[in-house]
Amino acid sequence: MIYKYDNMNHEAVCLPIGQLYPFIRHPYQVRDDAEMEELTESILENGVLSPVIVRPLENRENEFEIISGHRRVRAAQKAGLTQVPAFVFDISREEAAVLLVDSNLHREHLLPSEKAFAYKLKMDALSHQGQTSGQLGQKWSRDQISDSESGRQVQRYIRLTHLNRELLDLMDQGKMAFSVGVELSYLPGDLQHLLREEMEIFDCTPSYSQAVRLRKAYNDGFLDMEMIEAILGEPKPNQQEHIRLKRENFAKFFPSHYTPAQIERDILKGLELLKRQRDRNRDSR
Repeated sequence: MIYKYDNMNHEAVCLPIGQLYPFIRHPYQVRDDAEMEELTESILENGVLSPVIVRPLENRENEFEIISGHRRVRAAQKAGLTQVPAFVFDISREEAAVLLVDSNLHREHLLPSEKAFAYKLKMDALSHQGQTSGQLGQKWSRDQISDSESGRQVQRYIRLTHLNRELLDLMDQGKMAFSVGVELSYLPGDLQHLLREEMEIFDCTPSYSQAVRLRKAYNDGFLDMEMIEAILGEPKPNQQEHIRLKRENFAKFFPSHYTPAQIERDILKGLELLKRQRDRNRDSR
């Protein structure tokens, strides 16, 4: 059977799923969600209608790297298939990286982290092919990275790859704004981790204004735990009233290795015991 792809004729072949490997640094998540279940049901009924795209792995016989079709391969596995139709493109990893990114950017519901690592993968591939990465967002045509977003916006997405996984997850879950993530990406990893702990204690995420001030404090050499607490502890417009506890007032009651989650757990347990004691005292009167 002959299929057309990118104005070129390619013959699809059937390849064992066991010979297919995910693309290294593949930026798009393959989630076992409702959409995956729908795709699996479709494959059970109709088979894999659109062949995946792969490239031969260097120095490995009959083994291939998936360029496009990671979700289809996963769904085919869930449907019990042992092989899938595939187009085999004998291209370099850099060419494959560009093709991988471009073939997935049109998808709906891409997470911020997926777009961030996709743009980073494509930028690195173009850079390796002789482009100058310092031109990104300045002299580069935006079409070299994205045909729908400006070079400046692409730059901002790529900044997100400097966030730790915990902060990226907050963005992907819609709990932290994109602009806030960009600002926090300029903090080093240890301060990002400390900030995440303080966010758990204060049960909040920084506003854009707070994120800008956190970044400025770091650039000025003043950002530490006390400064983070001071900035996060400020009331925000329309914010419900919270009870704020300073770390130094309760730190002595917990082991030094305790995480914020463990501290919260023990505080809640202690409050529950206190409530029971008050209830018993009231009943005995």
